[in-house]
Amino acid sequence: MSWAYETFILPFTFPVMRDALLMALAVALPAALLSCFLVLKGWALIGDGISHAVLPGVVLAHLAGVPMLIGAFIAGMICALAAGWLDASSRIKSDTALGIVMSGMFALGLVLLLAFPGELHLSHILFGNILGLVPADFASTLPIAAGITAAIALKWRDLALLAFDPVQARAAGLRTNWLHYGLLAMISAAVVAMLSSVGIILAIGLLIAPGAIAFLLVRRLGAMLILAAALTLAASAAGIWASFWLDSAPAPTIIVVLTGLFVLAFLWRQVVPR
Repeated sequence: MSWAYETFILPFTFPVMRDALLMALAVALPAALLSCFLVLKGWALIGDGISHAVLPGVVLAHLAGVPMLIGAFIAGMICALAAGWLDASSRIKSDTALGIVMSGMFALGLVLLLAFPGELHLSHILFGNILGLVPADFASTLPIAAGITAAIALKWRDLALLAFDPVQARAAGLRTNWLHYGLLAMISAAVVAMLSSVGIILAIGLLIAPGAIAFLLVRRLGAMLILAAALTLAASAAGIWASFWLDSAPAPTIIVVLTGLFVLAFLWRQVVPR
């Protein structure tokens, strides 16, 4: 009993570790669910682009004295909409348009951050500060995470049809534009929710890896959503626990665990093909 306590329970006797675990689990669930649709639609670059493009919104919101989450959400939506407009209005392909918008906005954020130095720390924005959470972080993150999870639970069948066959979804009477931009809004909101915990750069790992792992292991979307959520929750808890003993940063450790799970799933699929 003492060995089990020392090994598994001791890390979570510290309030800072319990807070980190709660936040990691809170952001893991909506990110895992969204990742399934990102993988199915081939939107990996959109998740990456939005996660980087929120930086100027964060800096401008900080300078204006408004909540940084508002600035991050607006910047994320501007990135997604601008990339979509370039794709539809020119010969530029979607990945090229997104790369241009994302790199430009991320660079603008870095310029603003260096031009107006203050209390905003770049490392906290890029990598999160899950061991330095305050009650305000939970107050802003938990409602966003719960709202995204509830929206997907209600509309996952409609989103599935949109992902697999947009033409059929339109013929079935679904409001495909609402679903399309609603999904973009949820991606932006998820990045905003992860801003204080895993940061901008590592958010992409939570938005892509869970869906990719589940896609390798199961065929049905319902099972894919459940498996992605379960694996991400387990990886988040394991990453927080391992970071205590390794004396490493919790957020990158979680991504390392997810990457390891992806490698195992890939090797399993090589041995046991569908």
